[in-house]
Amino acid sequence: MISGDPGVLDLKSDVGKRMAEYRAVLGGLDILLACGNIFNFISGFFRGLKLMRNRYDIITAQDMEHSLLAWVFSKLFKIPWQMQIHSDIFSPYFQTESFKNKLRVRLAKFLVPRADCIRVVSERIKNSLTAYGVKHITVLPIFVDTEKIKNVLIKTDLHKKYPGRFVILMASRVTKEKNIGLAVEAMKELVTLPLLLIVGDGPELESLKFKVKSEKLEGNIKFEPYTEDLASYYKTCDLFLLASYYEGYGRTLIEAVAAGAKVISSDVGIAPEILEPENIFKVGNKNDLKEKIVAALNQKLPAPKPLVSQTKGEYLRLYKRSFEICVNKK
Repeated sequence: MISGDPGVLDLKSDVGKRMAEYRAVLGGLDILLACGNIFNFISGFFRGLKLMRNRYDIITAQDMEHSLLAWVFSKLFKIPWQMQIHSDIFSPYFQTESFKNKLRVRLAKFLVPRADCIRVVSERIKNSLTAYGVKHITVLPIFVDTEKIKNVLIKTDLHKKYPGRFVILMASRVTKEKNIGLAVEAMKELVTLPLLLIVGDGPELESLKFKVKSEKLEGNIKFEPYTEDLASYYKTCDLFLLASYYEGYGRTLIEAVAAGAKVISSDVGIAPEILEPENIFKVGNKNDLKEKIVAALNQKLPAPKPLVSQTKGEYLRLYKRSFEICVNKK
C-alpha cells in the first residue's frame, strides 16, 4: 500500500488500527509512506524500489499522486495495481477548488484507464468513471459500525445544552468543500431562526466566525470544537445538515442516519442512496436549502431510508475480495 497519511504507521490511531485489521485479513501488508513535499515523495519512490524486491501480489494506492507511483511500480515489476478512489474527483466543484485539484483531475484521466482494477466508495463515483471505459470497478463503501452508533448511550443532550432551541447540527472538517458558509447565508433569511451548531475545526473556521459576527448571528450560530461524543450530538439534534460541494462518500450522513437523526444534504456522495429526494437540495443552491430547512422546522421531512447493516467481518471479507478480483484479472 502506498499512502500519504502518517497515521497509517501509528498503531494507536484509528487509521493505524484499521491497517492492523487489513494486515490480519490479508495475511500481510507493507505500507510505503510518501507524504509532505516533493523531496519526501522522491525519497518514497526510491524506498519503494527497494520494497518491490519482496515480490508483492498487488499494489494499492488511493490519492492520485500515490496512484502514479503505483502505476510506475506496476509497469516496472509486472505487478497488478488497484486504484482506490474515495473522492468525487470528476465533480466540477472538485477541480475548481484549487490548482492542485486540477492537476489531480488530469492525472486521474491518465491513470484511470491504466488501472488493473478500481475500488470506489459510492455508486456516484462509479458512474463518473463509465465515460472512461472502465469495467473492473468494485463499489465498497467505507465501513461504519452503525450498530455501535445505535447503541451508544447519550452523554451530551443538545436540548439540555441549548434549551428551547431547534438545533441544526453540522459536523465536519471546516474546509471550503464543506460549504458551511452556504448554511450561514441561508440562516440570515429564515423567518424562524433555529440554532445552527457547527462542530469541527479547520482552515475556514476563523473566517466563518468573522462572518457570523459581522452578520450579528452569534445568538443563532454556535461553534464547538470536534468531540469524540458526536453520536450523542447526532441523537439529540433536531436536524443534521451536510452542505458540501462534493463528497466521495459522506460518512457523517451514515452516522447521523444510524443515530436516528433527520437529515438534509446537498446532492453529493451517497445522499441519493440513503435519503429521499425531499431531503436533498441542489449543490450550492441557497433557496433550495432554505426550503428544506423550513420543511424540517414544520416537521414535513420524510425519514431517511433504512440502512443496510454490515458487520466488520463482512466488510473485511469484501475488502480482501476486491484485491483477489484484481489479482485474478491479471
